[in-house]
Amino acid sequence: MTMPYPGEPFAEAVGEAVQTSTMAVRLVLAVADAVRRAAQRRAGGERQLPPLDQALPEAAGDLKARLAPDVAWALMSSPDWPAMAQQLVALRQAGVDLDQFLPQVGDLAGSVRDAVVANSARVAAERTQEWARVLRATVPPGPVREAILASPTWPEIAATMQDLHDHGIDVRQVLAAAYAEGLGIDRAVSRTLNTPQRSAAAPSRDAVRSYGPLTVGLDLPKDLDLGNRRRALAQLGVSQSENARFVRWVHEAMPGREREAGLLVTSRQWPLLAARMARMQDDGRSVPNHLVRVMRDRSWEAGPVSQLTTRLLQATVEALHRPTHDDLASGPVVTSAARASSAAAGPPPRTRNTAPLNPNTPHHPTRVPRPSAGRSR
Repeated sequence: MTMPYPGEPFAEAVGEAVQTSTMAVRLVLAVADAVRRAAQRRAGGERQLPPLDQALPEAAGDLKARLAPDVAWALMSSPDWPAMAQQLVALRQAGVDLDQFLPQVGDLAGSVRDAVVANSARVAAERTQEWARVLRATVPPGPVREAILASPTWPEIAATMQDLHDHGIDVRQVLAAAYAEGLGIDRAVSRTLNTPQRSAAAPSRDAVRSYGPLTVGLDLPKDLDLGNRRRALAQLGVSQSENARFVRWVHEAMPGREREAGLLVTSRQWPLLAARMARMQDDGRSVPNHLVRVMRDRSWEAGPVSQLTTRLLQATVEALHRPTHDDLASGPVVTSAARASSAAAGPPPRTRNTAPLNPNTPHHPTRVPRPSAGRSR
């Protein structure tokens, strides 16, 4: 099996785009030739096509001068090029100005080519997300999974998994073997660099302080680092394309509130929100349908400006947790964001699973919870 090298998927997409654009050119030429024949018949007689020895060099010069090189080359390399060459020269002999006709055809070919490339890029991105979900479901949390998702070669890795799948290979079995080898490599490199093994380390401060409603059911890494957003997203199994989509959904759910939406998506806890949205998406739940509730109940607006981001986070968490069939219009909803902004609300109920400010608080769990079906990276 031929393994894809960097750039190969793009080259294949461009090649397909050029072939598609030449199909569009053939269609335009066929229509033009049909119109020429019909007009000549109405005028008294259809003229014969010019001889090949005249048409081929003349038409080749026209294409090279007026079309993009890749489209012109593809046309002249096709089996039906002799017939197309005769059609082009016949159009000129019939009075068609090829100096105007061919550039317009070239613009159409370029538009078709660019559209196919853009569509190929979209499909590639969707396949990347698909294989990211397979990776999260197959490879346990830890340095191997984090390294794969954060790698700049992740698109090529995903393309390789797609290629294996297309050849009937069980990709999950290959990933399990790759995980075992990767874990050994991580340990070997760590020994060489004299760095401690992360698997033996205590939970990080970010991991401990993230316990609570936001992270229920999520698979938190013990070394969670919210100070490094890109790394935190990779640790939580959220790809960059997924993150961009979630950011866009937040802005779309808060029209006219660009400042508040910006505070939410730039907050330190945003990777945890993104992981929650990704988990919901994996479960087939509509994230946008939940996010719109942030604007329906705007109790988060009340309170000190300095605590606005905290209230926004709490309101968004509750919007994501609340079932979409819960009709907010039936009555006021007292959210934790509203309670946080009200001095008369008093302390929250004891049943709320909030994270203490001090990670050494005795009653707090001493390990990161691992649910049986949590969001995998």
